[in-house]
Amino acid sequence: MAAPMTPAEWRAALRAEGVRFTELEGWTSRGRDAATGKIFGPVHGSLNHHTAGRDSLNLIAYRGQGPAVPAPLAHAFLPKTGVLVLVADGRANHAGLAARNSWDAIVAETAIPRPSKASGTVDGNDGLYGIEVENLGDGRDVYTREQYDTLVRYNAAICRHHDWSEGSVAGHLETSVEGKPDPAGPVGGYGLRGRFALTMRQLRADVAERLAHAPSWSPPTTKEDDPMTPQYVNLGLADGYWLEPGAWDDVELTTEWTDETGDHAANSPVFVKGPATFTGSVSLRFEGLPVGKVVQARMAEYDAAGKLKASHPIHEVIGTPGGSFGILPITKRIASGRSMRMRLLNQSGEAVEVVSVVLTALVWEG
Repeated sequence: MAAPMTPAEWRAALRAEGVRFTELEGWTSRGRDAATGKIFGPVHGSLNHHTAGRDSLNLIAYRGQGPAVPAPLAHAFLPKTGVLVLVADGRANHAGLAARNSWDAIVAETAIPRPSKASGTVDGNDGLYGIEVENLGDGRDVYTREQYDTLVRYNAAICRHHDWSEGSVAGHLETSVEGKPDPAGPVGGYGLRGRFALTMRQLRADVAERLAHAPSWSPPTTKEDDPMTPQYVNLGLADGYWLEPGAWDDVELTTEWTDETGDHAANSPVFVKGPATFTGSVSLRFEGLPVGKVVQARMAEYDAAGKLKASHPIHEVIGTPGGSFGILPITKRIASGRSMRMRLLNQSGEAVEVVSVVLTALVWEG
């Protein structure tokens, strides 16, 4: 939840992210706030649409869809050129009714479920930024490379300004209780990638990749542009410790067998700092975990101030006779200014000994 960006903040965020944009006359005072008596904000996410038409700026900014759905129909318009047009700074008629289950997921920055009208509805225009991307939506009209690159940068600019993750980026098809299909269609290419289909999963992945770099970063367009090579990290425990039941606890990594990135400090729960990409595994061994009982493990992201920003999916180690073992995969991109930790939750009724934790990973910095 956050206050909507001011015009000055829009300009600063877009420029920092490398977005080419123009400003439609009157955009800083255009909106539906006064006409509806509803103030735009607080904001919770960015909703993406396609226009299902050509040359739609006039429709979006001025004409609207008739008396029932007056303009503006979005905060921004993105034509084939890739040069974004800022259309409105206030409330816009783009989202309509959003399914409550989808809305809650966007607010929480978790996986967005299939929209369910039975879960209730929320007026999405109250708290979602909206962008209309020029595309016929017929499955054949191609989003240009320039369009898609700007779309990724635009969404990343909003997320970076509000300190949101890619989980705050959604498509109209993920919120609509009316079966809206947008955005969809083929994309001409992006970075090293050739033609592909626009999906929200891919768009969020590309936004996450941007957020893991400085705002000035651009995706490589040739393999020579991508100089990153992985570094090996191998961390663990010098001594075991007792894990009390009932609360999430950070694993403090006290031994450095190999730490080429230099990002880890002894007796620290942090095993990698952003911006970086990493992949590997964590091997866990417990003693005293009753048979059938569970210790849960998950990765968690923190900001520079030590505030928990995101918790990742849970894995479970189940108690077995003679000790309990688990090997957990770890693969993730982490944004600049964030750090990753491994956390454990003992769900048995008694203390469990954490005998060993061995973390092995390849890390690509930047």
